[in-house]
Amino acid sequence: MDGAMILGVTAGTLTTVAFIPQLAKALKSKSTGDLSWGMVLTFTIGVLLWLIYGIWIDSLPVILANAVTLLLQLGIVSLKIKYG
Repeated sequence: MDGAMILGVTAGTLTTVAFIPQLAKALKSKSTGDLSWGMVLTFTIGVLLWLIYGIWIDSLPVILANAVTLLLQLGIVSLKIKYG
């Protein structure tokens, strides 16, 4: 694994893992009122586009990070719908 790949995997891991505390907090508190729909939807669409881009350029770090982030974000969207 070269330096660029290590950097990409590290960056993707950190930015993806950052969503776990938010999802855990929403599950625990059963509240997503602090999250605006504008941010949630804009971010979700952005992550989906990053995933498509990663597939297009065949970049494993971009694909993995954004696929996992999209799953976590869809969890937040579903909780926003459920508790909203």
